[in-house]
Amino acid sequence: MAQIVAEVSRTFNEFLLLPNRTRTDCSPATVDLRTPLVRHRAGDASAIELQSPFTSAIMQAVSTPELAIALARNGGLSFLHHNQSIEDQTAAIRQVKNFKAGFVTSDTNVRPDDTLGLLADLMRRTGHSTAAVTEDGTATGRLLGLVTSRDFHPERHGLDGPVSGRMTAIADLPHGRPDITLSEANARLWDERLDCLPVLSADGHLQHLVFRSDYTDNKRFPNQVVDTAKRLRVGAGINTHDYQERVPALLEAGADVLCFDSSDGYSDWQAQALSWVKKHYPEIPVGGGNVVDSDAFTFLAEAGADFVKVGVGGGSICITRDQKGIGRGQASAVLDVAAARDAFRDRTGDYVPICSDGGLVHDYHVALALAMGADFVMMGRYFARFDQAAGAKLPTRDGFVKEYWGEGSNRARNWQRYGQGGQGLIFEEGVDGYVPYAGDLNEGLALTIAKLKTTMVSCGSTTLSEFQSTARITLVSDQSFQESHANVTLREAPPTLT
Repeated sequence: MAQIVAEVSRTFNEFLLLPNRTRTDCSPATVDLRTPLVRHRAGDASAIELQSPFTSAIMQAVSTPELAIALARNGGLSFLHHNQSIEDQTAAIRQVKNFKAGFVTSDTNVRPDDTLGLLADLMRRTGHSTAAVTEDGTATGRLLGLVTSRDFHPERHGLDGPVSGRMTAIADLPHGRPDITLSEANARLWDERLDCLPVLSADGHLQHLVFRSDYTDNKRFPNQVVDTAKRLRVGAGINTHDYQERVPALLEAGADVLCFDSSDGYSDWQAQALSWVKKHYPEIPVGGGNVVDSDAFTFLAEAGADFVKVGVGGGSICITRDQKGIGRGQASAVLDVAAARDAFRDRTGDYVPICSDGGLVHDYHVALALAMGADFVMMGRYFARFDQAAGAKLPTRDGFVKEYWGEGSNRARNWQRYGQGGQGLIFEEGVDGYVPYAGDLNEGLALTIAKLKTTMVSCGSTTLSEFQSTARITLVSDQSFQESHANVTLREAPPTLT
């Protein structure tokens, strides 16, 4: 007969945090939300740390390059989805990696005799408004000049004319020497009122560009997650079918971390794929999942997973539990897997972070997931509401909504994620719907982070590790849950002051 797990399958709605003593050194300003993203030796720092514990779901409707840029600037990380061609996914990775940096390798380059029409098309493709004019049209050719979108207008200048007719020639361009430091370059940008400073080799070949906008970004977004070259970090989802072709291309494009994306990661297929990646590309971190119990976590950790995603069937767009009858309440899953992670650390000396993926309906659920042991969270519905997500913004009688669809829906048909057999989606494990529009990610995530910090302060914690080790959690009854909500008739319009 089947083994019965006695513990009730519980959700985040069934728990509340108890306040702890708030010390005088504990305030929102002193809370540090840094958290490890990937495996590391206990006591050592992780090779990649998030500045805030948020990642976006590996979904068509969620993780666009635009969202990946916005989230990385705010301390989190996106995983760009794999339900697309390898070429399209690698192009998306490059778009994020080329967005900003300290010393930028130019990706918008033309020859002097190229037409303005060709330049306009190139700028549209790259999204950049400054192009380097080099002798051979490459990023490292001898620099002849710069041309920006302010130097020509498609309706005022003949697009058949050469770029050389509108560029600023190198003789009139301030430029930096090969050994210039980033601090020196930024100082020159301001002192000489420049938007861009080219850095040239001794023989006049272009090495890098330094932009004033990058300096401004660094001041506006002090918690950006960046690599050693000051480029924004970005992750990529992969599957267990074409990973041998997809992984090399993603790494060449600059992906910082990979994650196998499966509705059920407790499989030999994923273990074999993890082992292959770790054998051929040991330098790249790769996550696994999804799992809901300790045995599955240990299975993937021993196979080489650098982090493990937790959650089956808890997503707002997911109907796996309805269709297949498998899954577990997200709170129970996180608690069980967190205990397994700690046991694995004690046994091996390796700390393998866990990610709570799904079941996060309210902002306070994030605090509960972290208190229960998650190192970071992954959210789909939450990020799908913002301008930077893929879904169309549509008007309704009650306000705007954004399209949101699951990877197991007929719209996405991501058969690689679901073990249904064959080369297609036989039945749906996700739905196609709408979520309330929430505006810009920068503003929305700032509000969620503010709530998280004040919750941690009430629990007497200034770091996530302290929060996990000292948080006290209580089960709530249905009546307690009802008591948590406002119980008055809410005013629909502000009062009139007389």
